[in-house]
Amino acid sequence: MRFTTDKSVLLVIDVQGKLAHLMHQKDELFRNLQTLIKAAHLFAIPVLLTEQAPQKIGETIEEIKQVLKEKPIGKTAFSCCGEDEFVRRLRALKRKQIIVCGIETHVCVYQTVCDLREMQYEVQVVANAVSSRVEENKNLALGRIQLTGATLTSTEMLICELMKGADHPKFKEVMGLIK
Repeated sequence: MRFTTDKSVLLVIDVQGKLAHLMHQKDELFRNLQTLIKAAHLFAIPVLLTEQAPQKIGETIEEIKQVLKEKPIGKTAFSCCGEDEFVRRLRALKRKQIIVCGIETHVCVYQTVCDLREMQYEVQVVANAVSSRVEENKNLALGRIQLTGATLTSTEMLICELMKGADHPKFKEVMGLIK
């Protein structure tokens, strides 16, 4: 199942408040999230951004907000699919391939992936662009995510998959993001 730019959506889940700064390997996480968002914009891939109870946890962190053009969808359910506005906006895009990144892997990311798979979406989780406070929780979640039928990828692997080859018109710009 190869993902393509015309069928994909990038979903950035809940990278917000003080919680984001407690993530395992947060610097790598933030760098990969920024790269994915910039690549999505270059490829004209729609980006959906969620915030879990922003009035309690806080807004999307500045490191991520600075590369975003999109407005967040607030939610209280752990799964993004538990929020009607999210489901409505996702369905309106009429795309079946969802690229998932964000936090926390074992809660909101995992539950969202389960629901997306039940809704018959193809899902790739960017393993180096998701995290939890505890590495073991992330690893357990990635294992369970694979059992849903979703696949794991990395930031660079996904970007190259979307680009397909060196003849892509945005090749130099995209390579500048991952080098």
